[in-house]
Amino acid sequence: MSSESSAISGVAGRYAAALFELAEEQKKLDKVAADVAIIRSLLAESEDLRRLVASPVLGRDAQGEALLAVLEKAGVSALTRNFAGVVARNRRLFVIDSMCIGYRQLLAAARGEITAEIMTALPLTAGQRKSLEQELRSAVGSKVTLDTRVDASLLGGMIVKVGSRMIDSSLRTKLQRLELSLKGAA
Repeated sequence: MSSESSAISGVAGRYAAALFELAEEQKKLDKVAADVAIIRSLLAESEDLRRLVASPVLGRDAQGEALLAVLEKAGVSALTRNFAGVVARNRRLFVIDSMCIGYRQLLAAARGEITAEIMTALPLTAGQRKSLEQELRSAVGSKVTLDTRVDASLLGGMIVKVGSRMIDSSLRTKLQRLELSLKGAA
């Protein structure tokens, strides 16, 4: 899990800045934010898609066409699809996830928000999301945007990352600590 608190630089940072400027110019900041969330979700869920964007063997045209077909089927806007096409033509798809993170950072900074990465064993309900946002807002002191992910290997509980701080209350970690303490007692 990459940290959104660290500044995105290099190729990913330049592309993220370009996407942000385009979205701002066209007044589609929120739509592009939703699109990059879809892209990150697709990448997290599909090993095949991760291999596609990372493959140096596939030609740029084949790589671009395949990704654009996936994005169109997922409902990603034309602006974001065009951006992904440029990224594919320039052979930079291998850092598209970092570009998405960079875009979210730029958007959050422009809005004075902080992004919290939340990993849970099961999807959060709307009520749980709202409650968590309120708790984090009071703890951090500013508006908080949740970037949620589901990881069934956590078994239960959640991992919350805000900036450089991380709270791991997952059942997986608690069981690992218990296992280590039992090994030490034996």
